[in-house]
This record gives sequence, C-alpha cells and structure tokens, in this order.
Amino acid sequence: MAVTAAEVAVLDATETPAPSKRRLRFLRGRKTVVGLGILLFFVVIAVIGPWIAPYDPDAMSNALLQPPSGAHWFGTTHTGQDVLSQILVGTRGVLVVGFVAGIFATILSVLIGVSAGFLGGTADELLSVLSNVFLVIPGLPLIIIIASLVSDAGDLLIASVIALTSWAWGARVLRAQTMSLRRRDYVEAARATGESTWRIILFEVLPNLTAVIASGFVGTVIFAILSEITLAFIGVADISNWNWGTVLFWAQSNQALAQGAWWWFVPAGLCIALLGMSLGLINFGIDEFVNPRLRTETGASRKVRMRVGFTPVARGTHDAAARGTHDAAARGTHDAAARGTHDKETRS
Repeated sequence: MAVTAAEVAVLDATETPAPSKRRLRFLRGRKTVVGLGILLFFVVIAVIGPWIAPYDPDAMSNALLQPPSGAHWFGTTHTGQDVLSQILVGTRGVLVVGFVAGIFATILSVLIGVSAGFLGGTADELLSVLSNVFLVIPGLPLIIIIASLVSDAGDLLIASVIALTSWAWGARVLRAQTMSLRRRDYVEAARATGESTWRIILFEVLPNLTAVIASGFVGTVIFAILSEITLAFIGVADISNWNWGTVLFWAQSNQALAQGAWWWFVPAGLCIALLGMSLGLINFGIDEFVNPRLRTETGASRKVRMRVGFTPVARGTHDAAARGTHDAAARGTHDAAARGTHDKETRS
C-alpha cells in the first residue's frame, strides 16, 4: 500500500532531523562518547606526560623491584626505575607514531583512490597497478630491514614506513566507492553546469566519502600503534626511546613474570588495551552513523518500515492493512465453514 501525499508530508516533518541534530548524531552514541573520552585522556597524557612524571624514567634508585606504593604508584623495575614515569613519558611516542602514520596513509589513500575512481581510463589503470604493488609489500619486515640499516630509527621514520605500506587497502576501498558515486545525478548536474573536475571531487564526491575516510584513518592508527609496540617489544626499534613497547621489552628481557613483578608489565598492557578499545569504539560509532541498519541510540526512531522491493509504508498504515487482511481472512474462513455446514444439512 503506497503512502499518500499527506502521509509523506507528515513523515518528512517527523522523521527528517534538523541539520544541527544530524551533525551531533555521531556524538550521541555511547560507544562514540566512551571511545572519544578514553582517547582524549591519552592525548592529554601524551602532551603533559613528561611534565607530570614524578621521576626521570631513566633514573635508577635503591628501591629495586618494589611493588606499587605511595612513593611509586606503579612500582619499580629491577634497577629501581619508576614504571609510572616510563608509561607517562612513553605515551607520546605511541600516539605520535599512530597519528602521523594515520594522517599520511589517509592522505595517500584519498589522493590515489579517489583520483583513480573518478578519472577512470588510463589514470585508473596506472593508479590501480600502483595500489596493487604497495598492497603486497609487507610492512613489518620492511621496517625491520630499515631499522637494521639505520642506526637511529626514530618514531617519525617508523611512522613514515608504516604509512607507505598501509595506504593501499584504503585506496582500493575509496576507488570502489568513488566509482559508484561518479555517475550519480548530482555529480552529473555539477558536470553539466561546467564545474571543473577537481571542484566536483572536492565538493560533491569527498563529502559523501567522509565516513569511509574516517573509518580508514582509525583503522590505520590502530595498525600503526600495534606495529610500533610490536617493534619495540621485539627490540627492533630504538629501545632508548620510551614507549609502552619498550616497557614490555625490558620486563620480558628481565623475566618480570618469573619474578612475580606483575606491576612491571600489567599497566603497559592495560594502556594498550584501553587505547585499542577506544579506537575500536570510535570505529563502531562511525559504522553505526553510516549504516542505518546498525543504528541504535545514534539513529532516529523508525516510523517507516523499509522492505527491499516494496514501497515504504507508515507503521500505522501497515498495521491497519495487516489487521484488515487478517479480518478478511477470518471472515472468509468463517463463511466457508458456514457454507460447508449448510451443504451437509441440505444433503441430509
């Protein structure tokens, strides 16, 4: 049953949120709020961590392998170094590598993926070949080789290598999405009015790819952070620069688990888990914002039922139609039973 013009007007008035509400819908989800809150906490720690650290993370003392106490909240190492100070100072290196790699990889994926999908032809083939080449380059082995050749493999070098080896997948996704958008009516209208190609890409195509770009950025940041921590844990990165992976490296090298020094590695592990959880929650929030089928509290209340292959109908209209169909079926069954009884009596 189709919706009348009056019902469409009512549905549009009740269902279409205001522009300000649409902008804030992403921030109304619980997952998004929790994820952004945890991430903001670590960003603040990364900025002020070296200033609020109670001790020098390299300073040794006579408090050897002490459990958490008032003087050392996260305990000390086998040489008397303060674990809390190491974690506070090391937060900056983890986030710098993650966000620098995420920004560079996202820029490359947008430039190459959107250009290939929108331009098509020879440009698409060449850029697709370039993406396929970088897609099969292993990131971690390449970083290990570069770190073995460079004496001082700093955070920026590691972030650059991670970005160069992790943009290809995002470019492939953006290429596919751009190819589905370049023939839409609003893009054709902009092209018909004489808009330049790059203006159409910037103002017509990219705004519709914002959620995909944001999701790819978050995924790249997660990958970069885990790669940095892994490289520090196995001793490939410069262990003189403190980060959470360096803390775990020294704890594993000095058999902290065998000595029962749980305070040496548990705080760093919890920080890694919390940061990964925050980025994952933000990614889930982006998915819920983009996909209406995943929306819970982030989406508007549904008054229209969508069925593939059928016209959208209002809930009240649908329920009335369902009740009418049920009543008609019941009446038909009752009439058939009455006719059957009457025929038996006539034959008797």
